[in-house]
Amino acid sequence: MADALTGPSGPPPKRIFSRTNIMLYGTLLVVSIYYLLPLYVMVVTSLKGMPEIRLGNIFAPPLEVTFEPWVKAWSEACTGINCDGLSRGFWNSVKILVPSCALSIAVASVNGYALARWKFKGSELFFSILIVGAFIPYQTMLYPLVIILRELGLMGKLGGLVLVHTVFGMPILTLLFRNYFAGIPEDLFKAARVDGAGFWGIYFRIMLPMSLPIFVVALILQVTGIWNDFLFGVIYTKPATYPMTVQLNNIVNSVQGIKEYNVNMAATLLTGGVPLILYFISGKLFVRGIAAGAVKG
Repeated sequence: MADALTGPSGPPPKRIFSRTNIMLYGTLLVVSIYYLLPLYVMVVTSLKGMPEIRLGNIFAPPLEVTFEPWVKAWSEACTGINCDGLSRGFWNSVKILVPSCALSIAVASVNGYALARWKFKGSELFFSILIVGAFIPYQTMLYPLVIILRELGLMGKLGGLVLVHTVFGMPILTLLFRNYFAGIPEDLFKAARVDGAGFWGIYFRIMLPMSLPIFVVALILQVTGIWNDFLFGVIYTKPATYPMTVQLNNIVNSVQGIKEYNVNMAATLLTGGVPLILYFISGKLFVRGIAAGAVKG
């Protein structure tokens, strides 16, 4: 009876339009608009014809939607002396991306596993040297790599760029995998050793099944870095093997003919599509990998 008279207990319900919520969601809304507005302008511009673009209202939606700029950006835009659009560069980028990601992630995962669980004499020194290499500016290594690739017969070939991306991705990926594997309970490792499992048995049967989040983190980092790379692509390849980013630069910075802003916007969206799609598909796993130890020291 006394409880009924006193009324419900517990904390009072939170107000939806409290001062804190208004400031929080207001800030998030402003930041979202700041980052989404350029994307919106790019999308609507890529769907307009040039007569409509010349009217000058960049924020207005297209009066008549056309996909001709997308078709031209993909298969007709001139990238130097070739006028086959971004299609050739797209497949060049795919041929660079797939082996570079596979090799760098596979080797780095084994490196991180060995450094975390199979200590050897000088392992800490080796790890320190590897990490220092991650912070050396790329520009200092451009010319030495030209000489190395020339001597290997890989200068100007896709295989040379695959080798460059694989090597440069190794230090940071090794750090990620080493920190992640170090966070896995050591009792699992010891139990596997007692049961007779060796180096590769523990790696394939215990470490890999538990490591999907950190593999997704490594994949996203490598895909973003390799797909968006311009510097290595323009130096270590030639026009026939240019990746997509180099061809995009040639389209956007062309000084001949009419400046077709709709084609430029469509080409930019096509070039950035692969990393964007990957983020949407694996975003949750990326957050899990970061939270599970990807940035622990």
